Amino acid sequence: MVQNALADAGYPAHVLVACSGGPDSMALAAVAAYFARRGHVDGRPLTVGAVVVDHQLQEGSARVAAAAVQALEELGLSPVDLRTVTVASTGMGPEAAARDARHAALEAAAREHGAAAILLGHTLDDQAEQVLLGLARGSGTRSLAGMRPARGLLLRPFLGLRRADTLEICDVEDVEPWHDPSNSDPSFARSRTRVEVLPLLEEKLGPGVAESLARTASILQLDADYLEDVADRTFAALAERSGLEISLPEGALGELSPAIRFRVIAKAAADVGGQQPSYQRLLAAEALLRRQGSAGPVELPGGVSVYRLSLAELAHRDAAAGHPGTPDGPDGGAPVPREAARCGKLVFRPQKPPQE
Repeated sequence: MVQNALADAGYPAHVLVACSGGPDSMALAAVAAYFARRGHVDGRPLTVGAVVVDHQLQEGSARVAAAAVQALEELGLSPVDLRTVTVASTGMGPEAAARDARHAALEAAAREHGAAAILLGHTLDDQAEQVLLGLARGSGTRSLAGMRPARGLLLRPFLGLRRADTLEICDVEDVEPWHDPSNSDPSFARSRTRVEVLPLLEEKLGPGVAESLARTASILQLDADYLEDVADRTFAALAERSGLEISLPEGALGELSPAIRFRVIAKAAADVGGQQPSYQRLLAAEALLRRQGSAGPVELPGGVSVYRLSLAELAHRDAAAGHPGTPDGPDGGAPVPREAARCGKLVFRPQKPPQE
């Protein structure tokens, strides 16, 4: 699995293993250490280092991180980089905040050490849990598609491996992993999914539930990629920019299939600095297309307002700006709006200017 992941990534010359000291990442480090000792993959030169991120969220985290560093050095990985981060509240929940801080630390380490890839130890069980949590939240295709085997610098070669297999690898390699107590803490939704929900599904529905959920994620990744590609091209074709604002012509939006229309609206919000809107907020923004006259605003997360400008309002704006061919224009022409304004528009505006 590691060999294939590195081959698919174009045989990076230097990689880092992201390691928490737990069974999954320690098993991955042990496998990567095999290639580090050989010095190559398929005849292509390879060196392997590691990064341990201390989130400082648990008592004794510094001790756990130091033990992981020692174990990784004993495996022969070099360099082994210990990074201590402060997890700031982002409003997206503690798990998301920790993930953001961790990824920033990993990417900084990769830049500093010249690594072209970062190996993560997520397993098939992690993927199944991700899909179940997405279902519980009522998420869309992108969320249900789970974690990708490769995304930017991040490679996840163990997504086809069960968690029990990583425990066996640690045992065979004589590696003693750390078992994070938060993984069985029922106060976390992911922990409840891991300890209670998935085992219950396996008991009631029969074995293979985790594999089926992971397979569902793989299938949905293909669908999500296609829809994202279409939405990207459509947004690029429709978006009209004016200063910090972006507008989308409502006539063209109305002709799109709903799956693409909602994605294009979300992309416009993100383009002016917003966050991914919930389905309910997307529905509210999309409903502006069915209003008469100018309407809104609808507030979207991340400080974005979206409102509808009617054809009459657009013509009035053109007249105020003195555009030729609009009411009261300098040529005294008939009240005919400019060609680009034959229909109303959805306008996306940041509530605050971007910070320098």
